Amino acid sequence: MLRVCSFFVALMLAMPLWAATTEIAGVPRVIDADTLDIGGTRIRLGGIDAPEMAETCYHADGRGWQCGVWATEEARAMLDGQRLRCVDLGERTHGRVVGRCYLGGQDIATLLIEAGAARVCPRFAQEQGRAESYQAAEARGQAAGAGIFGGPLNPLAGFCVPRGAARQASAGNTCNIKGNVSQNGRIYHMPGQQFYARVNMDKPGVRWFCSEADARAAGWRRARR
Repeated sequence: MLRVCSFFVALMLAMPLWAATTEIAGVPRVIDADTLDIGGTRIRLGGIDAPEMAETCYHADGRGWQCGVWATEEARAMLDGQRLRCVDLGERTHGRVVGRCYLGGQDIATLLIEAGAARVCPRFAQEQGRAESYQAAEARGQAAGAGIFGGPLNPLAGFCVPRGAARQASAGNTCNIKGNVSQNGRIYHMPGQQFYARVNMDKPGVRWFCSEADARAAGWRRARR
């Protein structure tokens, strides 16, 4: 019996980590550049953040363009009809599986970053062990001026800011203006305003801004109170 148990322990230790996790495989339907649907399972790609569908980005000359729509179409062109293998990372966000998906052995998050259809989400890339590889992919995308890297980047999503950095910002870092999306539109809150402390910077759609000028340039308006 001891020999049998030892054999199974050795076998488990020899297995790759992903072999013990749930896999989802199939041809995806692209919801946006960081969200897929495979066979009715909604998958949020971990460690990256793509522009929201209605998001506007800016070229180097200041001209605006619909980067959210473009990024979604870029992802569709890349993945249309392709069979993916996705690994469930064991996390959930807004009812979606957080996963890592592979196309022919390549991490599609890396491909999306290189194409300028997404960027690194530092907090989760670090927590999920992909910070170094995704940052390298972002450097390649920036060098090529691909997609969103062809002009000034919009502020990083609030939920992508590493926990320590978020605490620093709320404690007095210069990038401490909170941008929130609500039924009233895109509104930014200054430290000391009535609802500043209530804005949850760990939810999708929020942004940190370093100045009011940055917030207004990105299409946000100041909270009235």
